[in-house]
Amino acid sequence: MSEQPIEELISVAAQQAGGWLGSLAVAQVATAADGTVVRWNHGAQELLGYAPPQVVGRHISDLLHPGADRSLGRSLWETASTGRGVMGTVTAWHHDDYPLELEIWACPVPDRRRGASAVLIFAAEAHTTRRIRGTSAVWDGLFARSPVGIGLLDTELRFLRVNPALEEMNGLTESAHVGRRLSELLPDVNAGEIEDAMRQALAFGEPVLDRQRTGRTPADPDHEHVWSCSYVRMEDPGGRPIGVVATLVDVTAQHRDHVEAEAGRRRLALLSEASSRMGASLDMERTAQELADLAVPQLADAVTVDILDSLARGDEPGPGLAGGVDVRRLGKAPLAGTAITRLLAPLGRTLTFPAHAPYTQAIKARQPYLIAHMDEQTIAPAARHSAVPAQLLNKGVHSFMMVPLVARDLVLGVATFCRTRPGAPYGSEDITLAGELTTRAAVSIDNARLYQHEHETAVVLQRSMLPQHLTPPPGIEIAHRYLPASDINEVGGDWYDVLPLPGGKAALAIGDVMGHGIAAAAVMGRLSATVRALSRLDMPPVALMYQLEATLADLAEPMLATFLYVVCDPATGHCTITRAGHPPPAVLEPDGRAYILPTASGVPLGVGGVDFTTTEATFPAGSLLVLYTDGLIEGRGTDLDERFGDLIRLLTEPQTSLDHVCDSLITRLVPGSADDDITLLTARVTPPPAKSP
Repeated sequence: MSEQPIEELISVAAQQAGGWLGSLAVAQVATAADGTVVRWNHGAQELLGYAPPQVVGRHISDLLHPGADRSLGRSLWETASTGRGVMGTVTAWHHDDYPLELEIWACPVPDRRRGASAVLIFAAEAHTTRRIRGTSAVWDGLFARSPVGIGLLDTELRFLRVNPALEEMNGLTESAHVGRRLSELLPDVNAGEIEDAMRQALAFGEPVLDRQRTGRTPADPDHEHVWSCSYVRMEDPGGRPIGVVATLVDVTAQHRDHVEAEAGRRRLALLSEASSRMGASLDMERTAQELADLAVPQLADAVTVDILDSLARGDEPGPGLAGGVDVRRLGKAPLAGTAITRLLAPLGRTLTFPAHAPYTQAIKARQPYLIAHMDEQTIAPAARHSAVPAQLLNKGVHSFMMVPLVARDLVLGVATFCRTRPGAPYGSEDITLAGELTTRAAVSIDNARLYQHEHETAVVLQRSMLPQHLTPPPGIEIAHRYLPASDINEVGGDWYDVLPLPGGKAALAIGDVMGHGIAAAAVMGRLSATVRALSRLDMPPVALMYQLEATLADLAEPMLATFLYVVCDPATGHCTITRAGHPPPAVLEPDGRAYILPTASGVPLGVGGVDFTTTEATFPAGSLLVLYTDGLIEGRGTDLDERFGDLIRLLTEPQTSLDHVCDSLITRLVPGSADDDITLLTARVTPPPAKSP
């Protein structure tokens, strides 16, 4: 086994050490006291190009640039004689005939054999040494003074060095870091994820940027911090990994601001969605369920919405809460599938709470009731009245709040919010958000209650004003239907009547007051009463129309109405038809021919300044007249001519009775919920039997 020269061992060790030492070629030269070269190593040969035999025995000054000052020998001699080391820059002459600036370090070495001092000289290329020296100074300054935490770690992820900023961040001295891994130093941060990121940088050589380290350190053990971390692989000149440079910046404030901004954005989005969704249906149950669905999971893991039982029944608010409260559960989310919701009462259940229960107190005080941290002590007041709080605690509910539903200074009920997921308990921001949601829901629920009350009032008023018993004269068979609109806003002023006239005649009347609600129903009542009174006077149809115009003119607010008035003589089949903007009647003759009767349409009552005209027509015995309001033939997205065609086609189908005709027309023309009131009046005209003499 050959013995490797010490010079080569030193060179190889320097290369394997990496870093700056590995990138700096250093020549080692030894001279006698008189300046004669006595040793010339491999590094010197690589630097200046001369082999040892070409140099050993020559004076050191022979290696200088021809034009350089030849005082180097004297300096070295002075060094040897005085025992002082020197450092300087000289220009040497390379073997390949070009100048090379060198930086040298010379120091005396006692020569026991000669009794004088020899000189050991180290030399390196000056430009490289200046660059390394400058880089080192910059690095040392940056490392020491940077506000960014910097750590150097070896390939086993053990700390080699940390700067003061990182010492301050971690609350540990540099000596506490060195030789230990992050997972050993800081168990309260996500060290596993961070070390995985460093291994990734070591393995692939690509920097890993902006990985978040979170947790607590001895520097601030009571608060969570967030750091932005980046990792870069360190390499030797041969490209081999020798460690990792880690840089850390504390971004806790920025992270908190971002989290708060994101939470604010989510709150605004939730409130915007609540504004668009809740209350669109004007349905109390649906609005309560929409509140519960919106709050899960963004605000809570389980939500219930309870309305005062008196309001849920459609009654007015009760006298007070002195004796406790009864509420009906109208909203719940999730409806099923979790241990929490299985504990909570189902939808539709009526719950009773005594006067001193927290549930009742929250409604009575009109203030949120918060249990930020649920435990046996905090639930004790509620546990006296129900076993549910303890059961919720056992199922993992750790934070709870109740928020009353208040609208127009009226307490409608209460919403409860439960949180089971790990995280922060409910706080002031959560109460504010829950308050915004419940306020919107409460207004929508109260609107639904009021509109439902108005709808029921309008329907009752309208039905009370419709004729209860129709007694047509002999020769006329009638059937009729009234169907209020499904939308409470659409209940309006549709009406019909059949009035006996002198001479065995009859008046068939049908009308529609434009508008909706109680006001339209009230105007309808006035018009129907006026028609009944004027018909008894056997007033001509045109004159009757003008009287109805005068009735509308007496109103404080302008109103319009369509009206169709048919005076029919069953003995002859002759009819006088007068229209005021109303849909024309349909006719089915005994031979099966059906058609829309062409008549002058006129303008609605209340327009004023327009003459009314009549249309005369005579129908065969057994003919069927069909009078209706526009709700039967008009609909969203439908063509009116097509609807008239459908009406005629249905009339030509075999029918067994007038009731069958009415039911068929309504169910076939309006298969779903009605968008508008529908009034239908059918009359079959058959001459009465002749009186026996």
